[in-house]
Amino acid sequence: MRPELSEYTPIYSGKVRELYEIDDEHLLLVASDRISAYDYILDTPIPDKGRVLTAMSVFFFDALGVPNHLAGPADDPRIPESVLGRALVTRRLDMVPVECVARGYLTGSGLKEYRANGEVCGVPLPEGLVDGSRIDPPIFTPATKAAVGDHDENVSFERVAEDVGLELATRLRELTLDVYARGADIARERGIILADTKFEFGRSSDGDLLLADEVLTPDSSRYWDGALYEPGKALPSFDKQIVRDWLTKESGWSTDAGTPPPPLPADVVERTRARYIEAYERISGLSFADWPGGAA
Repeated sequence: MRPELSEYTPIYSGKVRELYEIDDEHLLLVASDRISAYDYILDTPIPDKGRVLTAMSVFFFDALGVPNHLAGPADDPRIPESVLGRALVTRRLDMVPVECVARGYLTGSGLKEYRANGEVCGVPLPEGLVDGSRIDPPIFTPATKAAVGDHDENVSFERVAEDVGLELATRLRELTLDVYARGADIARERGIILADTKFEFGRSSDGDLLLADEVLTPDSSRYWDGALYEPGKALPSFDKQIVRDWLTKESGWSTDAGTPPPPLPADVVERTRARYIEAYERISGLSFADWPGGAA
């Protein structure tokens, strides 16, 4: 018989994920259906989003061949029925306080920084790049981990070295670029471009540096359809762009309003859900209907 979620001690709640203590060595990592945009957690959830994020992470943890924090399968008997399919049993780690970002294409906050000073996180880039330009080789552009509701701050490699030491900073850069390259290769085989992504790492009780949290999900990564790729042109991504576009272009709400965004309409919810599922199925080659925790 599976345990109840109430049997575990809650120790953290973020924008999307919640952590519970199972025992001294193991945690239960639960992905909710919450969705955030412009630093707000929206009132309207996206059904099955937590299951997609969990399924995608499991796929990549297995496919990447990189040591990670998983400590059991997706149907582990320690996972309560109420969160089956969107929860994982993981090892307890001492997390490194750095968002490890890899960029293989210039867009988003990196593009803004490049336009301002010709570099991203202290890494100089060639002149003449546009939105969507490929960065070859990919670059490590770390960020500080912000509290819930705050922005992560892009920082230089030197800043990371000051914070965690040169040896660990160098290892984080190596691992980040290696895992990005592996993930990009897998996505490319499916006709998908992995533009950028962020990872988190932590040390186990025996000192091993492990890949942790989520990995290469639509929430932590920017994926583009390779067939639509055109530098200089805004590209739709396999994530919550549908939500962002509705909020800023159709809802009448403004990011400067100082008030929370309005509830999402049903069609935006369903299109966003479908986009997340499409990302999982196209990249993994698996059917989401087969993932645990679905409707009976």
